[in-house]
Amino acid sequence: MPRSPPPVSVAWRCAAFAELSTLELYRILALRQAVFVVEQTCVYQDADGVDPACWHLGAWEDGRLLAYARLVPPGVTFPEPSVGRVISAPAARGAGLGREVMRRALVEAERLFGRVPLQIGAQSYLRRFYEGFGFVVQGPEYLEDGIPHLHMVRPAEG
Repeated sequence: MPRSPPPVSVAWRCAAFAELSTLELYRILALRQAVFVVEQTCVYQDADGVDPACWHLGAWEDGRLLAYARLVPPGVTFPEPSVGRVISAPAARGAGLGREVMRRALVEAERLFGRVPLQIGAQSYLRRFYEGFGFVVQGPEYLEDGIPHLHMVRPAEG
């Protein structure tokens, strides 16, 4: 089935934690919980204490969060900056927003942190998705909250 283009009325916003409104933060946490905890049946603490140090990239349409990624500064979860919590809302899947949020996350990460290597802890089934953005596997597969993951690195581009 051909993928439809992302909705044209989507507004992209990258904001530091303190710049998020209460409603934006609620919608971010609700989407992450709906997908990572409920849909993936993985009981874990999504609000992990890392969010206040991060930047939050979202695709918004009429107040709804369609896609999201968390940009983590160096030294918070890895020595290098990282991208995590990459997600598309179930109702928005198939429109290319997952790729677009990742593309934009890489642009924002370079703007925020410079041209440096980026780390991710990727769910293993998404290996090819992240390889398409230049990430390479570093080390063996591991379990995180019962889900197979891979440590991946995107080298700094020259």
